[in-house]
Amino acid sequence: MFIETEGTPNPATLKFLPGVDVMGVGTADFASPDAAARSQLATAIFALPGVSRVFLGGDFITVTKSDVESWTALKPAVLGAIMEHFVAGLPVIDGAGEDAAEDVLPEDAEIVEAIKELLDTRVRPAVAGDGGDIVFRGYRDGIVRLHMQGACSGCPSSSATLKHGIENMLRHYVPEVRSVEQVMY
Repeated sequence: MFIETEGTPNPATLKFLPGVDVMGVGTADFASPDAAARSQLATAIFALPGVSRVFLGGDFITVTKSDVESWTALKPAVLGAIMEHFVAGLPVIDGAGEDAAEDVLPEDAEIVEAIKELLDTRVRPAVAGDGGDIVFRGYRDGIVRLHMQGACSGCPSSSATLKHGIENMLRHYVPEVRSVEQVMY
């Protein structure tokens, strides 16, 4: 098994491409070892010293390290954990995930549908290319609430991407949108 690695805009995060489906459809973001209990793969990666976040995408895994560890020391261990998991044929996720509730009023359904369509077709593919994901969490009074995951969570450029890129695009196509805010849940 050959696993490619790519840098991300977040210097603390690397993207690992094992050449097989990881999640296939959907994503899973684990901000702590306790949160990763439903994923044997994420648990194995968190067992390595210095890992602070694990994100599972369709065909990739992003790993965020603490400031204490260097990628020189950590990268081979992460590659080994990923290879061991897939060679053993273990499942990536055990059971279904917990989806956070969306904060949306019924009368805003048409606006929300337009927002989600733009996020799915224009934003998520680009964000996935950088090793992350963006999840819609709500819309009220012209404010769109989004959650950044994977390499995008904690990335120095995520605020600029959110405010200047995503907010401007949504405001252009959906005039009801006034601003975009990042939520951390």
